[in-house]
Amino acid sequence: MGPFPLNVPERLVIIPTYDERENIETVLGRVFALDPPFDVLVVDDGSPDGTAGIVKDLQARWPGRLHLLERQGKQGLGTAYIAGFKWALQREYAFIFEMDADLSHDPDDLLRLYQACAEGADMSVGSRYVKGGQVKDWSWDRVLISYFASLYVRIVLWLGVRDTTAGFVCYRRKVLETIDLDDVRFIGYAFQIEMKYRTKLHGFSIREVPITFVDRVKGRSKMSMNIFQEAFWGVLKMRSIVRA
Repeated sequence: MGPFPLNVPERLVIIPTYDERENIETVLGRVFALDPPFDVLVVDDGSPDGTAGIVKDLQARWPGRLHLLERQGKQGLGTAYIAGFKWALQREYAFIFEMDADLSHDPDDLLRLYQACAEGADMSVGSRYVKGGQVKDWSWDRVLISYFASLYVRIVLWLGVRDTTAGFVCYRRKVLETIDLDDVRFIGYAFQIEMKYRTKLHGFSIREVPITFVDRVKGRSKMSMNIFQEAFWGVLKMRSIVRA
């Protein structure tokens, strides 16, 4: 896998959480076992199950590498990531990652997302729908909904990304510095689409990296029909209201 830059701070993984006490210690252990090292920022929206308390306890195990941003109430995935992006930019991280807490994203794939950006991509996307990518443990109807949702987005926005709704992403710092984060409109499922769209509108390069997406084993899915509806109607609005 080639040499990596040695700048510090270098890599930060942002993990939004809401009721993830069953998964958080495992996913953090997997991330912190990687070489080269990654720091982690957990953005917790007041999880009733005590996720934030577990993270606080774990900070003693990974001092200086595990960070926690606590927010009041469930404010939406997009706002969690925006808060995390701003936190990362203030601390001058060079590569900033998005990842789910539920182990649907394999932490080992962070290395390949990083490699893609270290080699020149401005954004790398962990993709289910390029050659080599796949989904495990989903029902056939959920696979079809997800696949055709991404196809719909590509047709409407001419995005050129096959997995438009993917939430496993690496950004070069300059991308998040260029995008007006306060102008990002969508906070749910459509947030992931909007960030890719804004990245493209600014002329940045996007590379898809094949991954295997695995359905969560522990905890409860946050997906709902309202989230899909926001994405469907949001894409139609995006072409008219989102500008570089």
